[in-house]
Parts: sequence; C-alpha cells; structure tokens
Amino acid sequence: MKIKLPDTIVLLLIILVFSCVLTWIVPSGEFDRIERDGRELVVSGSYHVVSPNPVGFFQLIMAPIRGFSGSAEIIAFIFFVAGAFGIINRSGAISAGLRRLVDGYNTNRKKRWIIPVLTLFFSMAGATFGMSEEVLVFILLTLPLSFSLGYDSFMGVAIPFLGAGAGFAGAFINPFTVGIAQGIAELAPFSGWEYRVIVWFIFTSVTIAFLMRYAARLEKDPKISLNYQEDQKSKHRHIETDQEEFNGAHRWVLITLALGLAFLIVGVNRWDWYITEISALFLVMGMISALIARVDMQEAIDAFMAGAAEMIKVCFVIGIARGIIIVASEGTIIDTMLYYTSTAVEGYPNTLSIQLMFYVQTFLNFFLPSGSGQAALTMPIMAPLSDIIGVSRQTAVLAFQLGDGLSNMVIPTSGVTMGVLTLSNISYKKWLQWIWPLMLIYFVLAMILLIPPTLVFNW
Repeated sequence: MKIKLPDTIVLLLIILVFSCVLTWIVPSGEFDRIERDGRELVVSGSYHVVSPNPVGFFQLIMAPIRGFSGSAEIIAFIFFVAGAFGIINRSGAISAGLRRLVDGYNTNRKKRWIIPVLTLFFSMAGATFGMSEEVLVFILLTLPLSFSLGYDSFMGVAIPFLGAGAGFAGAFINPFTVGIAQGIAELAPFSGWEYRVIVWFIFTSVTIAFLMRYAARLEKDPKISLNYQEDQKSKHRHIETDQEEFNGAHRWVLITLALGLAFLIVGVNRWDWYITEISALFLVMGMISALIARVDMQEAIDAFMAGAAEMIKVCFVIGIARGIIIVASEGTIIDTMLYYTSTAVEGYPNTLSIQLMFYVQTFLNFFLPSGSGQAALTMPIMAPLSDIIGVSRQTAVLAFQLGDGLSNMVIPTSGVTMGVLTLSNISYKKWLQWIWPLMLIYFVLAMILLIPPTLVFNW
C-alpha cells in the first residue's frame, strides 16, 4: 500500500497545528539569557519552569501571516533574483550557452565531469562562508543545466543543495556556525580546522560519488527518475525550445552573469553582504543583461514579473515554515526540549555521549533551522556539559555542526529545503525517497567521525 504525502503547503500546515498542540502538552520553561558581543546567549544551569503559554486558535491562524512578514527580506530576495533571471532567460543567453556546453561535452564520460566540479565548488562555498539561502539563486542555473545534459530535477537540485549542504556540515571556517559556536565555547577562532578539513573532504567525496552513480543510472534509463513524469511537463520552463545560435550578445550576458556571481562571493566574504545586497546585485545584472541583449523596457518588465510570479508558492512555503518556529518559540517549549534532551546525554561513556549530543542537535534543528541561532541557543549548554562528560569542547562543536548541517537537507521546517523542492517541482515524499540512502550514509559517517577526537586523540 503506497503512502501518499500531502502537498508541501498542506504538510507544513499539519506540522504547524502539531506544534500548536505541543504548546498545550509540553511544560513551559526558559533559560536565563545574557548578551555578549551582540549575541543573546543561554546561561547554563539557569533553566526554570515558567507559566504555561499555550498558543491559541487566533495565534495559530496568525502564525503563517507573521511568518510571511518575518521572512519579508528573504521573500523579497527570492522575487528580485527570480525576476532578474527572468530577464536573463528572456535574452536567450542561458539556453544558447547550455546548448554550447552540451555540444562540447557530448559524451557521457565528459559530461559527468561537470558534476564533481560544480559540487566541489558549492561544497567549498558551504564550508567557507556558509552558503544557504544563496542556493536558491543557483538552482535557477543548475536545473536547466541538468535537463540539458539529460539528467533530471533531482540532479539539478542536488548539485548546489547537497554540495553546499555537505560543505556546511563539514565546514572548517564557516563564521556563521563554527565561528559562533567556538566563540561561545571559548575556543580559539577556527581552531581544530585540520580535522574538520578531513570531515569536509569525506562528506564532499561521498556526495560526489553518490551523484556520479546516480548520473550513470540515469544515462542507462532516464525513466528510473522518481520525478520523470513531472520533469517531462516542467522542464520546458527551464529550457528554451528555440534553436537560436550562440552569439556575441549571449556571450556578454553570460560574462555579466559570471562576473556578478564572482562579485557575490567576494561581497559575502569581504563586505558581509546578505540578501538585501545580493538582491540589488541581481537586479543590476538583469538590467545590464537587458541592455546587452537589446530587450526593450516593457519586455524586460514582463520577463521580470513572469520570473517573480513562478516563486509565489516558494515564498508561501518559506513563510509557513517560519510560522512553525514562531509557534514553538511563543509557546515557550523550545527551551524545555533543550533542557531535557541535553540532560539525557549525561551518565554514559563519552563515546556514546557525543553520539547522543549529535542527535540532540539534530532533533533541535527541526525547531530552530538556523545554524547561528542554534549555536547561540545550545552551545552555552553543550560546552560546559562536554566538560562534565569528559568530551572536549572542540568535539562538542563538531557534534553541533554535523547535527545542524546534515538535518538541514531533509527537515520540513527549513524554508530553504522546502523552497528548493517547490522550485524544482519535487514533492517532499519523493525527496525523502530519493535521499534516504545518502542520509543514512551521512549519519553513519558522522557517528564514526565523532569517535577519533573522543577516543583516539585529545582534540
């Protein structure tokens, strides 16, 4: 008997209602908090019960709306980036460039090299500057690339999303996860990077091997794709059907796009750009592309609006996911779950305790799918707890980043995860069906990689 999961938005609404019910069942509690270096930190040992604050019907109804308004910045980012890509697509440069690329790599052996090169690029981005929301930008490029090479929507999503996710989980100098967690744990900034590089390399290699194997299977039989029927209907939106030859204007539009993406990476790393600055960058790129391709103003506006319109469902998904976090937070149950799950790891051998810490972080990420936010919430508890159970604080940071990074790829409360799936027309059920073997490998690897710093050497 096949189990059919509901539509993404329906699934998130069910989780929203369930979170509301939990606020009536789970005892309310809070930790005291202090502010340090502009961050709000939890005071270890300060948990106390507070008056129940269950979320009522009216608050539940308002939660998706508040989640939408609370995600206004990222929603604006999605609209502007998608609109800019609408203009770039209207120029015909991407479709013509993809045809040129496919013609240049017209054998199976050659075209497969695109997979490890791009996956490695996104993994480095996740490991160094914590690429997350930016993945939504690149999906608009990798989906048509995947279709043009004869692959499917899973491959189009996996190259940037799993690439960045593997890098994020094994990050060695990500300031938003490792940097914050180490600062709270009173460790030297980015110390212990040598072992983290090994962790990053292993997760990235496994991801590339998984995608290469999947590519080989698709080349033998494209119909093995779980999304084969949907892809036949939707891929025409990503690949233009006209056969316009690649010309000078197309070349300059693609050069503009490449320079813009390079400028994005520099801006994020050197000037602390976030989604507002990135949105402005893509708007400028769209305008320049329209001028190069001689797209008149009305046509450019129409293309912008058409591109943005395709993101409406994605934006509602992100807003509802944020609403779930609002409900759990206002119901004062997040700190309670943190308290009881953290105390559960005490009293065991340190090799087992560190595994439990990893799963605690994985569980908490469902309710707080933000690397920096989770670090600020959990590390003030986990750092001193690691001293008690005989595990180094450096290893506790590694357990945090693995629990946060790996689960980001599947949790339905992550706006980025649900956004990329909606954008690529992949149902959440099919994503779980497709990714579960890789997730199993990831989690087994994480448990194994947490043992050496606990048992073999003092990290």
